[in-house]
Formats: sequence, structure tokens, C-alpha cells
Amino acid sequence: MTTANPTAPVEIQTQRPGVPFFRLVKVELRKMFDTRSGFWLMVSIGIITLLAVVLVIAFVPDESFSYGVIGMSFGTPMAVLLPIIAALAVTSEWSQRSGLVTFTLAPHRGAVIGAKAAAAIIVGIVSVLIAFALGAFGNIVGAALKGIDPVWDTDPETVVLILLANVLGLLIGFMFGVLLRNSAAAVVAYLVYSFVLPGIFGVLAALQEWFRDLQPWVDFGNAQTPLFEGNLTGEQWAQLATSGALWFVLPMALGLWAVLRAEVK
Repeated sequence: MTTANPTAPVEIQTQRPGVPFFRLVKVELRKMFDTRSGFWLMVSIGIITLLAVVLVIAFVPDESFSYGVIGMSFGTPMAVLLPIIAALAVTSEWSQRSGLVTFTLAPHRGAVIGAKAAAAIIVGIVSVLIAFALGAFGNIVGAALKGIDPVWDTDPETVVLILLANVLGLLIGFMFGVLLRNSAAAVVAYLVYSFVLPGIFGVLAALQEWFRDLQPWVDFGNAQTPLFEGNLTGEQWAQLATSGALWFVLPMALGLWAVLRAEVK
């Protein structure tokens, strides 16, 4: 009978397969609906879209009723809510103190943040497409109720550009979440960026001629406006890229650097 040598070195298996990225995305998609705030924000998008369609049918004159008008009615609230959802998808790890569990089970923080971004973009795209579908249904029903032919004045290229504009806005909210890692701070920062900063830029452009020409190159929100109108010129695409690098790429890089090195408690 042989006995094990108690002094023999014990071999510990440290090699194990990592969590697949697709599985991380599925988990992050589920987590976006698990919290009350995330769930009701999702529900509110559908409610606001439906309410906007009903109000347009009820109050817009027959000669002005069209698919484009319906799209404009739900575009603004959706552009506000989607970035908040994206921000909360990141900050929930810190505000709910679940980050320690998340980064222990999936220690590659970059992959987790990437999965959160992918999940937020998927939710944003699906939400916008559902809103467009509700708008199309409202256009048909509204035209029938009014006794007129439905007017389809939004071409596929414009739909794609509007979808891109909403995704870019969503990514701004996601960036604030990564950069600040606090739900209240990220939401407030996004609201200031969306509603206060454009006013400041507008006043500067009105009072300072030198800033009037510079504004499209440094104001990301202003540079996104042509996306809702379609048919961007080469210069407008360059302005979108330049202002996007200033307001999204650089802060996002700083936020990722902090997330990858910050201690999770």
C-alpha cells in the first residue's frame, strides 16, 4: 500500500476557457431589463411612441399628416431616453455594487464593457425599429381615419441616417456612464450636454463670428442635426467625425482607462 507524499508539489489547473463574448452580451441584455429603472425606461419608450402617434392623428391637419411628421413626434423623447438607458447599463455595476461579482466571474473588464456597449446598441436599434414600425402603423390607421391616402415621405436612406443619429446619441450616454460610473452623475451630465451646452454654443455662435464657423467642428450635437435631414455632404461627415472624436472618442478612452485600472469594491 502506497501513501501520497505530503511534500510533493500540487499541480493547480489555472487554464480555463474564458466566457464567450456572445454569452456576455446575452447576460448584459438580461441585466438591462432586470432593474426597475431599466424596465420602466424601456416601457416608457413604447408608451411615449404610441402616445405621440395618437396625438399626431388627433391634432395634425389632414394636409400636413405624413409618416415624417409622426417620426418627428417620437424622435425627440426617444433621443433623450435611449442614452439614459445606455448610461444606466454601465453605472448599475457601481451604483448597485454588483461590479465585484461581475468582474470576478468575468475578469476581463474590457470584454464586459464591450458587451455592455453591444447590448445597449442592440436595444437602441431594436427600439428605434419598433418605433418606426409603430409610426408606419399609425400612418396607415391615421390616414384611414382621416379619409386620406397615407403619405410616405421618409426614404430608406433617411431611416438609416436617423437610426445612426440615435445610436450616436446612445453612445454619448454610454460614454458618460463609463467616464463617471455613477448613475445620477451620468444622467445629469448627459442632460447638461443635451440641453444646456447647445444653448451656450448657440449664444456664442450668435455673438462671436469666429465661433459661428467653428461650431459644426466642435459641437457634436449640432454636427448630428444633418443626419435627421439626410444627404450629408463630405464636409458634414468630416464635421461629425471631428466633433465626435472630441466629445466621444477622447472621453471614452479616458473612461476606459479608469475602468480598467480602478479598484472595484
